[in-house]
Amino acid sequence: MSGTAVPARESTGALPPLTDGPHRKRLGFISVIACLGGLLFGYDTGVTNGAEGPMAEELGLSLFQLGVAVSSLVFAAAFGALLFGPVSDKVGRRPTIIMLSVLFFVGTLLVVFSPHDGVGEFSPVGFAVLVTGRIMLGLAVGGASTIVPVYLAELAPYEIRGSITGRNELAIVSGQLAAFVINAIILSTLHGTVEGVWRIMFAVCALPAAALFIGMLRMPESPRWLASKGRDDEALAVLKTVRPADRAEVELREVDQIAEEEESGSRALGIKGVFSNKWLFRIVLIGMGVAMAQQLTGINAIMYYGTRVLEESGMSSDQAIYANISFGVVAVIGGIIALRNMDKLNRRTTFAIGLTLTTTCHILVAIAGSVFPEGNSLRPVVILILVTAFVMSMQTFLNIAVWVWLAEIFPLHMRGLGIGISVFFGWTINGILSLTFPSLVSGVGITTSFLIFAAVGVVALIFVVTQVPETRGKSLEDLERDINSGAAFGSRKKAAGARI
Repeated sequence: MSGTAVPARESTGALPPLTDGPHRKRLGFISVIACLGGLLFGYDTGVTNGAEGPMAEELGLSLFQLGVAVSSLVFAAAFGALLFGPVSDKVGRRPTIIMLSVLFFVGTLLVVFSPHDGVGEFSPVGFAVLVTGRIMLGLAVGGASTIVPVYLAELAPYEIRGSITGRNELAIVSGQLAAFVINAIILSTLHGTVEGVWRIMFAVCALPAAALFIGMLRMPESPRWLASKGRDDEALAVLKTVRPADRAEVELREVDQIAEEEESGSRALGIKGVFSNKWLFRIVLIGMGVAMAQQLTGINAIMYYGTRVLEESGMSSDQAIYANISFGVVAVIGGIIALRNMDKLNRRTTFAIGLTLTTTCHILVAIAGSVFPEGNSLRPVVILILVTAFVMSMQTFLNIAVWVWLAEIFPLHMRGLGIGISVFFGWTINGILSLTFPSLVSGVGITTSFLIFAAVGVVALIFVVTQVPETRGKSLEDLERDINSGAAFGSRKKAAGARI
């Protein structure tokens, strides 16, 4: 960005107070509909944790082919985040979410109707259809992980932005829990008597996909996106449905003022704008780091392959299926606690607490795996308790906070692009772990695997404490000024126009 920098200033104190009324209920209803995207995200990523065995058995998949089928969604999600973030900047948040609902539905149909040549017989065509469906689901998951938090953050008032935006992560873990429970019910009642039970597990996803499509047709566009396109009348109309009327007008003036400041600075757009401003470049790098740190805790390795970890600890396959539900239960409980604290604790403090707890859990799991040898009856019980504590810590202090922070930190003109790039790197790490985690646990064991996660956790903790700017208690417009001026990083230079 060239031109004269505008110093950061606080303006949220000038806003009329947030009051109760129909606008609060309207905002809550919008968040419920939008969070169906998070529910789909969670169900589609969690359903393989239990469906993988019957699916591999029916389709005759090798371990490598199974790994491809599982990880194809995750790698596609990385590109979905990168693709749909900029798309939403151009066409809007609402139409992008509608497109994603179609992808969810079509991808589900392809997976469910993947053909096979007979139980246990590998079919190249069936495998190709399965992977294609998983890729479509992955694109939708990646897009939803990027756009839904941004949509909610742009609709929510700053006082409750954390708890509103964080609802999407609660929806994600609720979707994962639903997948675990449904898988357990189907396996206990239908496996061995009905062919293709895994297809029923995947088919459930079609219902919330249809609901998301129908629901979003009646939802408003993001008022901040509308204002960024010069559609102030529409933006004000939307704001008045989710704010008191006087506050809506003040907020719109804030958004317009930011737009004028950026235009006066001859703002470059897209990737060019990121590389032309050292503060934007820095915040994108930090965003990438936060997204990767979240995944390098190994949380999704547990949510995808929790049953394998428990079997490795000494449980039978049936015990592991049911014990695995505990991960989903504590994830939802942790999410509820996180939502209650999201607007009370600073984001950076929350990150630090979370990484400290998760790293401690990693170390304790590694110790337990070493102290209790294979065959010891206490080994699976202790490891289950510690891994459950890890999931609880992760969900209470890290997962929701990370997605909220990513949705807040980037300036409006490149918000979709910024979160898209960050989430792309997060999903890429997720994909690498999902592809390699079963081999890692089988090859080096639980102790070494969790020691690796612990070592990475220490590095991530140092990174978060020293680099991540705080976002709580500021409007998106104030945050944008702080990022553009470098004030968010503690810089005294008025260097928003400085080039790298």
